Amino acid sequence: MYKIEQVLPHAAPMILVDELCAYDQNSAVCKVTITTASAFFDETANGVPSYVGIEYMAQTIAAFAGAHEQDAGHLVQIGFLLGSRKYNSLTSHFGLGSTLHISVTRLYQEDSGLSVFDCKIKHQASLLASAKVNTFQPENANQYLREQNQ
Repeated sequence: MYKIEQVLPHAAPMILVDELCAYDQNSAVCKVTITTASAFFDETANGVPSYVGIEYMAQTIAAFAGAHEQDAGHLVQIGFLLGSRKYNSLTSHFGLGSTLHISVTRLYQEDSGLSVFDCKIKHQASLLASAKVNTFQPENANQYLREQNQ
């Protein structure tokens, strides 16, 4: 299994998930344990606001894509979070000390790089948040960005 730094095109301190736990052809699971050192930790609420869950989901999708790039012997490419549908959080914060398991399952992918993932965040057996997340990963992200800036 790859270390999270090997599959995410992020640098500390913006790597928000701790570990890529599993992945296959269409899904992946990452985990994060909420500590006082977690990015976005809110001392008043004694946890991380649940809206950060959308980024946990996006980074799990990125880890899924990065692991497949590594498997193919390619460099990890950046992708883009386009948005989400029906982000539903059943909690206001992810509590201190909780270990969250973020699962993503690819529902749809176009040749253009557009994908849709079903995402869930659980603590133990309890569902804490869910969403459908839309992403875009062009074949050559650097070229795509250059073209968009012209």
